[in-house]
Amino acid sequence: MNDRSHSPGSVRPGGRTARTREAVLSAALDELAEKGYAALSVEGVAQRSGVHPATIRRRWRTVEGIMCDALTQDSGRAIVIPDTGSLRQDLRQIAQSIGGYYMVERNKAFLGGIVSAAGRDSFAEDALRDTLSVRLRLASEIVHQAIKRGELPPDTDAEEVIAYMAAPLYYRLLVSRRPLDDRLPLVCADAAYHAARAGVFSLPGESAGAASETDEPA
Repeated sequence: MNDRSHSPGSVRPGGRTARTREAVLSAALDELAEKGYAALSVEGVAQRSGVHPATIRRRWRTVEGIMCDALTQDSGRAIVIPDTGSLRQDLRQIAQSIGGYYMVERNKAFLGGIVSAAGRDSFAEDALRDTLSVRLRLASEIVHQAIKRGELPPDTDAEEVIAYMAAPLYYRLLVSRRPLDDRLPLVCADAAYHAARAGVFSLPGESAGAASETDEPA
């Protein structure tokens, strides 16, 4: 069980502590981009950052702890929710924002690193899940607004629309390991838009459930 009161990197930042944190996290991201997660080590981060290994182990304990703290820092980025008055354009802007962010090699390496850390450490797993959940909820506001405008069926699952839009981007990054391009975000956004308009993400209702119980099998 994780002791969340002593989570990695949880010392309140300020002055020298803040400078140490920034140096360690920046060095860790540079190490990831240059060498990959498998080669990431406390010693390598210490050498690159100029922070003594004992200090890093005392505060972050492991490379997974460093990744958790880097995720906390990354989660502090302002998430801009578009409001163009068109769901299709809003989806395109969010997809392009995701694609543009991960076209930067350092950011792409960090994504792979935190996913790898989550596979090894339960605290990192929880941190990644919580972070993605928050981002999904924030981004789904554009779908709720589209429902209010009458663009989508009222029973549309807003978070599923966003998840469907983003999934191919993360598949490309983490599974097929091919580079992102400018076209893919637009394809993802348009596919999610047309699927949502067609009612693909409508939540099952009581009437649908009743119909399925009474319909005779084909």
